[in-house]
Amino acid sequence: MKVLNALAFLSLLAAASAIASTTKTVVLDVQNMTCPVCPITVKKSLEKVPGVIATKIDFDHKTATISFDPDKTTDSALTQSTGNAGFPSTLQR
Repeated sequence: MKVLNALAFLSLLAAASAIASTTKTVVLDVQNMTCPVCPITVKKSLEKVPGVIATKIDFDHKTATISFDPDKTTDSALTQSTGNAGFPSTLQR
């Protein structure tokens, strides 16, 4: 019985750590956003990147805030995505 309890506990612990994986948030400075439709294109390009959890595009400040799983994607994949859509971007530091 102790072995079963230990296995159940380990399974629960593994599931909890998977759920609590680290999320990273970055802000990109996005170029070429000149009209109200541009943020939609930028958002769609970022949402296609595997691991992206949430995006918020600020047309007035020309930025994109992205939350993502760093185990599934990288900062450079995000900037490449916007660049491929015609909106070169750089990581804010």
